[in-house]
Amino acid sequence: MAQAAHTIRDVPSRLESAIFRGKATLLQLRRGVENRLDPTIRKHPRSPIFADARAIATSVTPLWTETDPRERFLVAGKIQNLRLAISQLDGVKVSAGQIFSFWKQIGRTRTASGYVSGREIRQGCLIPTVGGGLCQLSNALYDAALKANFEIVERHAHSQVIAGSLAEVGRDATVFWNYIDLRFRSPIDFRIEAKMDAENLTIAFHAGEIVNQFHKIGRTTRNASTVNSCATCGEVSCHKMVTSVSTEFGRTAYLLDEYWPEFQAYINGHRKENDRTLIPLDGKFFRKGNYAWDTKGCGNVDQSLLTTLVRSYRSRKLSQQGAARQMNLLAMQERLAESYARKLKADDLHLVIQQDLLKYLWRDGHLGGRTFDVLMTALPINELQSRLDRAAELHPESTTLGDFRADQELASAEASALKHARSIITPHSAIASVFPDRAVLLDWKMPEIVTAPRKKNERPVIVFPASTVGRKGCYEVREAVRGLDATITLMGPTIEDKDFWKGFDVEPAGPEAIASGSVVVLPAFVEHRPRRLLMAAANNIPVIASEACGVANVEGITIIPAGDVDRLRSALIESLESVSL
Repeated sequence: MAQAAHTIRDVPSRLESAIFRGKATLLQLRRGVENRLDPTIRKHPRSPIFADARAIATSVTPLWTETDPRERFLVAGKIQNLRLAISQLDGVKVSAGQIFSFWKQIGRTRTASGYVSGREIRQGCLIPTVGGGLCQLSNALYDAALKANFEIVERHAHSQVIAGSLAEVGRDATVFWNYIDLRFRSPIDFRIEAKMDAENLTIAFHAGEIVNQFHKIGRTTRNASTVNSCATCGEVSCHKMVTSVSTEFGRTAYLLDEYWPEFQAYINGHRKENDRTLIPLDGKFFRKGNYAWDTKGCGNVDQSLLTTLVRSYRSRKLSQQGAARQMNLLAMQERLAESYARKLKADDLHLVIQQDLLKYLWRDGHLGGRTFDVLMTALPINELQSRLDRAAELHPESTTLGDFRADQELASAEASALKHARSIITPHSAIASVFPDRAVLLDWKMPEIVTAPRKKNERPVIVFPASTVGRKGCYEVREAVRGLDATITLMGPTIEDKDFWKGFDVEPAGPEAIASGSVVVLPAFVEHRPRRLLMAAANNIPVIASEACGVANVEGITIIPAGDVDRLRSALIESLESVSL
């Protein structure tokens, strides 16, 4: 590999670095005292005000600007630092006349706070420094402040100009804790939004009006400088030089929750030796149920033991259905996502995320600067709730179709994250159909065939493999079987009206009922885990299911539209006529 061009400069000695550190400390102490005595320097609170207002100024800058692979680890460190910094900035409201101070808002960049080594310009070189790279954020804030015609109270230009940066057009603002600050003031209230996607940092100011008064600021063009980097300059005599820089920097992290065998097969086919796996409980010790992930051969495995134990305890105290259970599920998903976020490292450049964690990781800014795929286990929240609303219109008497809706903030966060996802991975055909251009449709893992002989029934047995709730199509089943000489086997509790099945021949049963059924019927409006349908199909038992069940890619299953009683009854009669009793 060719060496990057660099400028010959005097190599800074350890003594010179110590002198710089001493001077900086004195200046930091003085600024710290000044800030404490100045009541106008304060940290601004978050507020939903102006969240839906127009953007009066926007600055968009690229994250991955360095092409030399030896610099990649410092750029990734910068992006990690930006993730932490914008978490203190996004959603902040600044009142009219108040001063915005970069360092007062962001706080000191410490390793204990999660900051890592990023790039910082010092003495004409790019050096690795904890918290380095935040100048991209201060540059963007300064650029947006100029565009909004805000008053610039304090700003310092960089000593060197990096090609492609805002410094080339005089819109840069260097910062160094805490005495080199960026400060500006607005005559109107405004709100700051700070976001990152995989490629860009975006800073936007939102307000109910614009500032017409123009504060004259010099906007000069500056020529880019040739700046040495400690990762590539080769100055072996410099004590700041970075050694052993790998050009293979970066890896994939798998953020998993509930075990799905289809996802296990996908991961086994894509996971590399250096990749990381984050799971609720280590599969080496808990190889069953929801925690059956196979970690054999995984060199980097992290578990969230405490969060998982709390979730298990809380779920045992709740009923199997209802809004309270759904609220608890969301709360524990959030806690697991937060646990995983704390474990993510700067070199986790690509993530494969199970869907229930996605909305929280996106909302809290942990996916910025990263690419990611999503392991989809359910319909997107907005699509799911839309289908439930349509079902509720068909059955306004239902006591379950309107009992829970997720918070709109979470729905919006998930929708935005899914829009930026690289690919959508799922075995569920209905979920995949929502993302026709990005879906990776996996094969369902079919259950083992039951070898015991099937029970001979005196009359047809129609198996309803779900609880009696509106979203599973219980109203459609009831109307479709009305008048038929058949027994209805229920594989779940009746949660709708207790007299829902009055006048019908019904009997409760466990999972074994599938093997003795004449036909299995599930015309659901929502069904994300059609394992019982797969069991029936694997054992050559006729299955009638709606397209919402996601098994359109499974041989031997008759697919009907959700909510269509006539199609369901016709398919049911046809299946029963073909079954030999």
